[in-house]
Order: sequence, then structure tokens, then C-alpha cells
Amino acid sequence: MPPVASLANVSLTLTSRAGPVNVLREVSLDVAGGQSLAIVGPSGSGKTSLLMVLAGLERATSGRVNINGADLTVLDEDARARVRAANIGIVFQAFHLVPSMTALDNVALPLQFAGRAGADATAARLLTDVGLADRVSHYPAELSGGEQQRVALARAIALSPKLLLADEPTGNLDGATGKQVIDILFGLQRRNGATLVLVTHDEKLAHLCERTIHMADGRIVADRAGLAA
Repeated sequence: MPPVASLANVSLTLTSRAGPVNVLREVSLDVAGGQSLAIVGPSGSGKTSLLMVLAGLERATSGRVNINGADLTVLDEDARARVRAANIGIVFQAFHLVPSMTALDNVALPLQFAGRAGADATAARLLTDVGLADRVSHYPAELSGGEQQRVALARAIALSPKLLLADEPTGNLDGATGKQVIDILFGLQRRNGATLVLVTHDEKLAHLCERTIHMADGRIVADRAGLAA
């Protein structure tokens, strides 16, 4: 079975006032279907940039980025957005909920964009799955950080993505709330058979994954099986 996500000699160079910055340097990586993968490394090592390239939110300067058979490096922004909508769910550290929309409307949004019938009913079911059946009509400002992240999780899996990307999903949460969110995240990943790629500074969280890659200076410097393997 081909990998759900594959990078071949991917480099990413961004501009800055000081000149070009080599953020990723010839990164190659295959991620199998259903696998859980943690990306760890010091700040500035390229972890989040790698995730953004996988999501098609950053375009690789060189190399190939293949998501479920689609090469993102040859697609324009609109085409990458279509691949993302069909294949990828993303959870950010900062939640990125629409503040003027209720929890239900936030989760229903990708379903509506995709033209799915019964978007509100599906969103309500997903919110129940993450323990927020009594928060469907609440706005983000009325929710705790953990509740907002659970809404973001429900939104991320609304279209049953093959690839679930999470960037420091517990970074803004306390320990107990973060553990609850992680339990839900891994539960949703297993139930949906999705591939999970998780950026984290937390080694304990990384050990929950089947595989961990370590990054430094824009490169993968180690690739090992995790405790969950």
C-alpha cells in the first residue's frame, strides 16, 4: 500500500530581512496509512514548517510532496486547497475557531463547504463524540481552552480525513486538560483509521505515537519506533 503522505528531497527557503532562510533541507519521509507519527526537536528546527508543507499551506521550494496520490508541488493554491479539503484535517495550538460562530456552526463549516447534506446533524454528533453535547450553541469565548480544542478536533475530523495533522495541540492547555484532549485525539484517529502526524515538544506525548522523527536545523536527524509501536 502506498504511503498516505510522502516527501522526497523537500526543501523550503523563506525570505527574511536578513536574506534567505533555509527552513527545510532535503527532507524525505514516508508516512504509512493509519500510522501515528510524532515530530520533535528544538524550536526553529523546522517541525511546524514540515507540517505546513504536508498540509499544502506552505509550498516546497524544491522536492516533491505527495498526499494520497496528489503532488502538491505542481498544484496552484486552489488545487492544493481542494486536496487539503478532501484528505487533511488540521488541529492548531491556537484553536482557530471562528469567534462569531457557535461550536455547532464551526464544526458544520467544512461540511457545508463540501456540500454535504445534514451538516448540522453531523456536527452535533461529532460534538457529542468529543463530550460537548451541551455546548453546541456556545460561542468560542464562552468555552474553556480545552473545550475550544475539542471543538477544533471535531471540526478537523468532520470530513473523515485520511491525514490528521496536529501542531502542538496541547500547547495552550494545562496538564489535565491536555491529557483529555490527547485521549480524544488518539481515540478519533484510531476510530477513523486516519494517519496522525503530531508536532510536539512533549517527549511523553511523542512516546504515545508509533514512530518519532527528530528534527534539527531543517533536517530529520533520527527516526525511531515509539513506545506505541
